[in-house]
Amino acid sequence: MAAESTAFTLVLPVLPLDDEVVLPGMVVPLDLSDTEVRAAVEAAQAAARSEPGKPKVLLVPRIDGTYAKTGVLGTVEQVGRLADGDPGALVRGRGRVRIGAGTTGPGAALWVEGVRADESVPEPLPGHAAELVKEYKALATSWLKKRGAWQVVDRVQAIDDVSALADNSGYSPFLTTEQKVELLETADPVSRLRLAAQQLRDHLAEQDVAETIAKDVQEGVDKQQREFLLRRQLEAVRKELRELNGEQEGEESDDYRARVEAADLPEKVREAALKEVDKLERSSDQSPEGSWIRTWLDTVLELPWNDRTEDAYDIQGAKAVLDAEHAGLEDVKERITEYLAVRKRRTDRGLGVIGGRRGGAVLALVGPPGVGKTSLGESVAHAMGRKFVRVALGGVRDEAEIRGHRRTYVGALPGRIVRAVKEAGSMNPVVLLDEIDKVGSDFRGDPAAALLEVLDPAQNHTFRDHYLEVELDLSDVVFLATANVLEAIPEALLDRMELVRLDGYTEDEKVVIARDHLLPRQLERAGLDKDEISIAEGALRKLAGEYTREAGVRTLERSLARLLRKIAAQHELGERELPFTVREEDLRGLIGRPHHVPESAQDPAERRTSVPGVATGLAVTGAGGDVLFVEASLADPETGAAGLTLTGQLGDVMKESAQIALSFLRSHGAELELPVADLKDRGVHIHFPAGAVPKDGPSAGITMTTALASLLSGRLVRTDVAMTGEVSLTGRVLPIGGVKQKLLAAHRAGVTTVVIPKRNEADLDDVPAEVLDKLDVHTVTDVRQVLELVLAPATNGAEPEVPVAA
Repeated sequence: MAAESTAFTLVLPVLPLDDEVVLPGMVVPLDLSDTEVRAAVEAAQAAARSEPGKPKVLLVPRIDGTYAKTGVLGTVEQVGRLADGDPGALVRGRGRVRIGAGTTGPGAALWVEGVRADESVPEPLPGHAAELVKEYKALATSWLKKRGAWQVVDRVQAIDDVSALADNSGYSPFLTTEQKVELLETADPVSRLRLAAQQLRDHLAEQDVAETIAKDVQEGVDKQQREFLLRRQLEAVRKELRELNGEQEGEESDDYRARVEAADLPEKVREAALKEVDKLERSSDQSPEGSWIRTWLDTVLELPWNDRTEDAYDIQGAKAVLDAEHAGLEDVKERITEYLAVRKRRTDRGLGVIGGRRGGAVLALVGPPGVGKTSLGESVAHAMGRKFVRVALGGVRDEAEIRGHRRTYVGALPGRIVRAVKEAGSMNPVVLLDEIDKVGSDFRGDPAAALLEVLDPAQNHTFRDHYLEVELDLSDVVFLATANVLEAIPEALLDRMELVRLDGYTEDEKVVIARDHLLPRQLERAGLDKDEISIAEGALRKLAGEYTREAGVRTLERSLARLLRKIAAQHELGERELPFTVREEDLRGLIGRPHHVPESAQDPAERRTSVPGVATGLAVTGAGGDVLFVEASLADPETGAAGLTLTGQLGDVMKESAQIALSFLRSHGAELELPVADLKDRGVHIHFPAGAVPKDGPSAGITMTTALASLLSGRLVRTDVAMTGEVSLTGRVLPIGGVKQKLLAAHRAGVTTVVIPKRNEADLDDVPAEVLDKLDVHTVTDVRQVLELVLAPATNGAEPEVPVAA
């Protein structure tokens, strides 16, 4: 049968290629032991006997039993034996053939009709085709050079035909069968070359990535091998050193296991520590988890789980220590004495632990700055024979500062409470939580909320730090929290603490503190001896009363330091001989004039209450008690400015108190014999001096009422009187807070008479006896009583002079 029936149609035996593709121009050996291959070659040989030329076959890819639509015309160049001795044939691909219908032919092979499908490229090559040929050759050259195939590079460079160049990619081993079939079925040579170039480009990109990864992996392996080798060398050096020093050989994990087993740990803590030791033994030296575990084990082993100091149950001795180190502060001293007495009785009766809880204490020391809250903590620890640790909470905004960080974080640490116990070296220290009212909150949590468990006696025996993740018993710790402003402490936190107020010192107490504590310390800092400088008691009293006005003694200590520095400088300059005794009259020449002259010591014409409409009140600020003046005036009726004007940076409660005072006088003016008509037609202005200081609260009610009554009646308010109390619309005087601080402030300011509400009479028990002896305290229930006490009698029945606002 003829191999070619027409000029364009071919009839050829099919030689199927399972999962293989042969492109035109390729020469491939075929194994004739395969039945279908041998049948196709024999059929081609039989057909070639009647026609000139070599036997022709149709090489068709067969993918998963399905024939491709395009095959390759191949000629059988040679039949013989392959390298392994099996019969084989060498076939060369000649051109593409589009497969048509099946037909008949000699032999057992499958015969089909086909049409040549090769397309030609015009000469000369178009510009884009020439660029594509150049790009493909460059890509093929780069790939071949990486493989070391230098002979093939010259062969590829010698190919100028676009179709042959594209089909040459069939030799590429990285192409998949599907990619080769796509090349086979692409008839246009330029499109086929573009496809081959893209396939080669993708392969080169993948190869670059693979090489980069392999390089990184190799570098990592080399580093690990080098580190492994160095660590082995280090272990060998350590072994030699141990042998030289006569030490026993052992691994680090074995050392930790021995330390945990030898340590006196609670049972649950021991179990948790041994689990971590097991993890450490399983982890490699390169694992970061190993360093975390070692840090955690070091922290656990350094904590004093069962170490406690013995309390000094000498109650008399403890009281003597507190008295020697602090003057005043009787409330705190009594509380510590009570605590020690109860601890002693519980220990004597074997009741040291009740319900898993020990007898710790949580005290809140609230008072103005400089009264000795922080230094009191050290005295309490000294009196009890315990270790002392101070934890500064001012400005802390991160909850993890209290509870610790999770161990998953880099640089994780236990919280400040655990660190304080670790620093103390015992489970029952005195921990001072300084400035607890300055704790803030932000996106990192609320530290005050984290302190709830720490300061709750019912919960802190099972305190769990985020870093430790084991229970820590804090029930034997004495917590002392200090604060300046009670209102700044969250209510839930304040409920867990026993409140002890430190309301400031009397003048006598300040003199004792300055003589016994402050002066010796400042003499040492100034490089002076106690035999060289002495200060008379009158000078100390004047320093405390006229040069400073505060609830504490910080400014007093600074004044003493300034005084001693001045004397030391004068001695070095040869202006003063030592020893020297500082007397009251020497103070002005050394440190200047007094800053706080009592109102009672001023000239009567210069006193604030020397005109009607000014009254003296008492208030409590963050720095303790203070004297507060209230001024009132009436506007000129011609201005037409009616109503009430308030100035002095007042809060809403104080503004409402002013409205209540004005309403009371308007409704009861006739009864009090006051010209209330002025209140209807003229504007009333009430001012609180020191306008830069915010003020709020109801306790200035009777002071504002007195100032307005003085203004309307023209009667002066007594200079030696200060008052405090809330007023109601019916004239009742209601109780207020801070009586002790206010009376101490009145005493410091030189006031001799104080008016307070009747219902605050019980608060006088807290006021020191020496202050009460110097004050004439009147308790009142009605504002009418206040006016009778504080308003001076009218002079000669003259018409009152009413101050007019400008």
